[in-house]
Amino acid sequence: MDASRFFAQSYAEARRKFLAAAERAGLEVHSRMHPLRGRDGEALALDVARFGPHDAPALLIVSSGCHGVEGFCGSGVQGALLADPAFHAAARTAGVAVLYLHALNPWGFSWWRRTTHENVDLNRNFHDFHRPLPRNEAYDRLAHLIVPPTWPPAPEVQAELMAYAGQHGERALQAAVTGGQYDHPQGLFYGGRAPTWSHVTLRHVLQEQAQPCTRLGWIDLHTGLGPNGVGERIFACRDDPAALARARAWWGDGVTSIYDGSSTSALLTGLMWLAAYDECPQAEYTGIALEYGTVPVAEVIDALRADQWLENHPEVEDDALRAAIKRRVRDAFYTDTDDWKRRVIEQGLEAAHQAVTGLSGR
Repeated sequence: MDASRFFAQSYAEARRKFLAAAERAGLEVHSRMHPLRGRDGEALALDVARFGPHDAPALLIVSSGCHGVEGFCGSGVQGALLADPAFHAAARTAGVAVLYLHALNPWGFSWWRRTTHENVDLNRNFHDFHRPLPRNEAYDRLAHLIVPPTWPPAPEVQAELMAYAGQHGERALQAAVTGGQYDHPQGLFYGGRAPTWSHVTLRHVLQEQAQPCTRLGWIDLHTGLGPNGVGERIFACRDDPAALARARAWWGDGVTSIYDGSSTSALLTGLMWLAAYDECPQAEYTGIALEYGTVPVAEVIDALRADQWLENHPEVEDDALRAAIKRRVRDAFYTDTDDWKRRVIEQGLEAAHQAVTGLSGR
């Protein structure tokens, strides 16, 4: 398989490929247009394509681009699924509809940012904002080090972060930085103080597309954690033993969980997938985040630190520095090699076929 043909070098190209693949598969696309334009002046949208009848008892969601720049990977997997008649035939036979959500955060995809245009991490943004938000006291303590006043960071900044890791452990540092925070709007992994455009739009799509089903599966495609090219299957439900057992029955005993510490991911707050319980209470929900490794997590976090520093300093006139930071971000979430793309597609197709089998009840 020439996996590279499913991938793109820009959001605009990825969107064109998705729309063309959906058309070839005979699927109608409904586009939710974003209020802003992309990096190259292009229109931005959450594009929704459905295979199967609206009243199907079982529905599989396959989504990309929750974290913007991670959409290069997810869009490629979606393109491969759309081009695989055996996958759609299996879904039809099993009575499973498939809902493709392309670019949940199209602005971040286009601008090579992990965040939405509100500088919000979409997968930390799903809260009841009428209630008190979680506190991340460890992030509060480290905020001035995580996004420092200058880039590259001064040696003493790095030394303080390493001292924290030495005292509390690397996992504790990862949790402090990535778990989610709600008090530093110019910081990393900021969950926001209100629902983002992507948050609201996704809820509307779930209300329209997923309320008739009684069994709901979800594969949300991500990158940036774990060994290069390895797709970790991370449990993406509430902390529910029955749902975890179901996920492992579908996708294998290797499914990890943020709740028991088996995942490379830290315990997170404001998870996007929990919207399935709010908008589709009639359905038995089972989901995973399929998280593909790229570069070591320390390199990923440093790339995000640099990118946030750049976002906080629009006055920077060094074009070479800007270009280097943006390229580093993209490379942290997208390994642009044929081998990585092949492995991504193989694992994505396998996970999707397994989900169809699980949803069929066989």
